[in-house]
Amino acid sequence: MELRWLEDFIALARTQHFSRAAEEQNVTQPTFSRRIKLLEEEMGTTLVNRQTLPLSLTPAGEEFLGLCQEVTRRVAATRQRLVHLAEEQAGQLRLAAPQSLLAHFLPEWLAGWASPPPLTPYLRATGWLASDFFEALARDECDLVLCYWPAGACPLMPETEGLAHHCLGHERMIPTSLPEADGRPRFALQAGGRFTLPLIAYHPRGLIDLALRSHLDELPGAPRFRVLHESIQSGNIRELVGLGYGLGWLPERTVRDDLAAGRLVRAGDARWEVPLEIRLFRRRGHGPAVLEALWEALSGGAAHPRHTPIPSPESP
Repeated sequence: MELRWLEDFIALARTQHFSRAAEEQNVTQPTFSRRIKLLEEEMGTTLVNRQTLPLSLTPAGEEFLGLCQEVTRRVAATRQRLVHLAEEQAGQLRLAAPQSLLAHFLPEWLAGWASPPPLTPYLRATGWLASDFFEALARDECDLVLCYWPAGACPLMPETEGLAHHCLGHERMIPTSLPEADGRPRFALQAGGRFTLPLIAYHPRGLIDLALRSHLDELPGAPRFRVLHESIQSGNIRELVGLGYGLGWLPERTVRDDLAAGRLVRAGDARWEVPLEIRLFRRRGHGPAVLEALWEALSGGAAHPRHTPIPSPESP
């Protein structure tokens, strides 16, 4: 029995429709129907009640569906583990991080090493929210998480019990706006302002939004905002701010050139800036040799380790 037959059956049970299930599985409906029929012949019983609309499963089909789901889960977990083992053997560390840190912090940080640690960006993480990063660490889906973190106390941040971290650097979230012809911000932050300001915001369950809200809650007379758009990635916010739709907070590294060129201006003074740490997290306990070597270098104060090589897994 082929694994794809089990996946076909799961798709059919979910969609309750042969055509839609066939489309999900990227095959023609006749091919899909033939595979389901072969599956029923292999199991020696009818699994699908074709007389109902939408389609339904027979009692045997319901029982078989649970088995299909369990088998496909185990196969997926085994595949993930095999990928992890291959990466460990290759000495690679899977790093989950927001897009802005991958683009504007990580290359500079790696350039500071005499022999950079073997990090492989886990690109699925660029669409993750706050808790996703740390759940992925717990599931062993990644080895390291690089993320922004409030420089002060923030009770809203995810639980990190069982994790260790190093602070690799600092960042400031700068409120920015498109400038008017005279250079003033189109949308300006003022304590106690009478107007509601249009905001291009971060996703409310993202790490940056949690830090921003915590900071604004401490400022007396913070203005009211009308959220026009929410995004996980700062690049999307930068684009909409640059089009003049509203103001938005952006990492200073990502807008330094725009501010210098006058394409964007600060929407408020220093009190509206949100200080952040750039933290690297890992699970506590013993890990692969290359991870332990990296952590030992960082524990020795090598946050910018120009002369601290990380030994390869083959090194004695």
